[in-house]
Amino acid sequence: MRPGEEWVAFKMAERGGRGSGGHGSLDKSITLPPDEIFRNLENAKRFAIDIGGSLTKLAYYSTVQHKVARVRSFDHSGKDIENEPLYEISVQEEITARLHFIKFENTYIETCLDFIKDHLVNTETKVIKATGGGAYKFKDLIEKKLGLKVDKEDVMTCLIKGCNFVLRNIPHEVFAYQKDSDTEFRFQTNHPNIFPYLLVNIGSGVSIVKVETEDKFEWIGGSSIGGGTFWGLGALLTKTKKFDELLQLASKGQHTNVDMLVKDVYGGAYQTLGLSGNLIASSFGKSTTADKEFSKEDMAKSLLHMISNDIGQLACLYAKLHNLDKIYFGGFFIRGHPVTMRTITYSINFFSKGEVQALFLRHEGYLGAIGAFLKGAEQDNPNQYSWGENYAGSSGLMSTSPDVYPMQRTRSGTFDMLEMDRLERPLVNLPLLKDPSTYIPDTVDLTDDAMARKYWLTCFEEALDGVAKRAAASQPDSIDALERAEKFRQKYWNKLQTLRQQPFAYGTLTVRSLLDTREHCLNEFNFPDPYSKVKQKENGIALKCFQSVIESLDSLGWEERQFALVKGLLAGNVFDWGAKAVSDVLESEPQFGFEEAKSKLQERPWLEDSYSQWLERLKEGPPHKCALIFADNSGIDIILGVFPFVRELLSRGTEVILACNSGPALNDVTYSESLIVTERIAAMDPVIQSALREEKLLLVQTGSSSPCLDLSRLDKGLAVLVRERKTDLVIIEGMGRAIHTNYYAALKCESLKLAVIKNSWLADRLGGKIFSVIFKYEVPCK
Repeated sequence: MRPGEEWVAFKMAERGGRGSGGHGSLDKSITLPPDEIFRNLENAKRFAIDIGGSLTKLAYYSTVQHKVARVRSFDHSGKDIENEPLYEISVQEEITARLHFIKFENTYIETCLDFIKDHLVNTETKVIKATGGGAYKFKDLIEKKLGLKVDKEDVMTCLIKGCNFVLRNIPHEVFAYQKDSDTEFRFQTNHPNIFPYLLVNIGSGVSIVKVETEDKFEWIGGSSIGGGTFWGLGALLTKTKKFDELLQLASKGQHTNVDMLVKDVYGGAYQTLGLSGNLIASSFGKSTTADKEFSKEDMAKSLLHMISNDIGQLACLYAKLHNLDKIYFGGFFIRGHPVTMRTITYSINFFSKGEVQALFLRHEGYLGAIGAFLKGAEQDNPNQYSWGENYAGSSGLMSTSPDVYPMQRTRSGTFDMLEMDRLERPLVNLPLLKDPSTYIPDTVDLTDDAMARKYWLTCFEEALDGVAKRAAASQPDSIDALERAEKFRQKYWNKLQTLRQQPFAYGTLTVRSLLDTREHCLNEFNFPDPYSKVKQKENGIALKCFQSVIESLDSLGWEERQFALVKGLLAGNVFDWGAKAVSDVLESEPQFGFEEAKSKLQERPWLEDSYSQWLERLKEGPPHKCALIFADNSGIDIILGVFPFVRELLSRGTEVILACNSGPALNDVTYSESLIVTERIAAMDPVIQSALREEKLLLVQTGSSSPCLDLSRLDKGLAVLVRERKTDLVIIEGMGRAIHTNYYAALKCESLKLAVIKNSWLADRLGGKIFSVIFKYEVPCK
């Protein structure tokens, strides 16, 4: 143990014996630094706890202090600004809110409470909200250890509040389970309206609840035959008293050795009723006629099918009775176990004739703790904010299959973490999405596409050393920058290895999620904007060329100018430090500029057809009322590519909403940088100056800090503006925003998607060459 570094060790010894499945004595020991479990505990403000029969889920709210990059325009009045930086960059401390959820075995509860007590510093609360059956059992221990009064909350109310919260705030929360598919977990698109739905909670018994609104729900049915039945009868039949060991037995069993099937009764299918010969006619039916001992595995599997089929039929009947098509399953019986999810899925599919899908939640184990926390935080109204999963501090969904990454499984089975960061602004759908309920931002699902997954994971691994080097170099005056950069490198490397083994860990794996995870890890180690100096320099250089570019464009005829504007927009998009092919050129050829980028473009045949349709629209159609443009990179991209295009639209009488990232990602332009750049351009160009003054050019933030774009999670102010200005054209620029995401996005209005393919593997896969262009003009069907 290094001097000054605190470590916490949790030990558990399980003694096997009669009925333990023959495992003998099993010792489990895990030693973890506390910042990997109870992170930021010294700034914890409020607590909640959910204690079940074997697992404890702790929730707390903390304030997190981290570094943010700020830009501020210099006062250039009366100065020669030729060699002065465009703006000042400063790194400041900012305090934000974070929710922490930790799941661990009840065996650890006393040790964990001791650790929490020793590290509480600034907590303001005197009460801890508690739910779950174990809240009674451990009430005195919690009050004694923490000195907080335990205030119990209703279990079902907490579960539903927690369920609403994750459905609303975590895009890849819901999944269908497909055991025999290449993709084990099939994640669903979140519907903008999460209500109504059926929640089937399978604990000792079964509770079926209809949820209609945030605060309106009712218990509509249930069953006494649930997880407790499986556990109790399983123990009698197999002499196995541990729930997870029973499930392990069931996963190895063959129920047809015990169950009587339709074909055992009728010699085949019962065609009059349309019953397959392989259907179960009688659970444990063979036990009355066979003169033999049945294996523990087969009996456990038969019992599991019996209970799952009963629950599935009940759930289907209630769903049909109340006209509901969304059924979420949770509770101790589920807990992400493949064998239970598979049997429930089969049952629902059979009894609904494929009309209803069994759906599961990635964080279902946290619902009670989340709900209890929300009950205790009602005065702060946490639902008025949007929240986002912090991939850097969350352990993700782990398969419980013994064949998948056993080291990670052991770790996850001991401690599991989820962190949610409060976002600065509420996020909503873009109003122009054709159908928000079917919108999928990402173009390629890497969970499905094994070849693409292997390529992109390797690509991010190979780029990692360069990213860490760039991060350290961005803070030359910091004495610990190299150490933090190495910690970032190691953390992100570990995330990539987890995703190699379990690509479903954080939902659907995509290029966007890989980029976002990297940004989260950079922020975790206080590298808020590694490209800030690069952007500052490139913005300054590009501004010096702006007037000459405009003069050149203005000298062209109308049709020639339209082509030059599009070519300039695409050439500007070449300047992407996130693409290795580009960053290598920019680092080795400092003089590489706008004209050089134009010469690299591979225009046809990708450009021709769609561009001619766009040109025809400009010639024949009326001016667009308002265009929404999602900008990409700083420097040449926004200044010499986007702004001349904006200027042309304004000259046609089209209002423009220019949307930029709220926070930094790679060398993408941020909203605060765009304000300074636009101010300088307006000083040079009367068209831009007039549009700003008359509010025909509006600058807004997207609410995102990602190199990609999710049109279902945009700043609410942007959505309001889009409606108010009757926007009828959307322009999405850049490889991350228009190819990795939104390539297939369907909108209610006309759209342009433009990008340059700056990755040779992707270009080859799309049938082109590196630096080929995408120009996709789309008109919605009427």
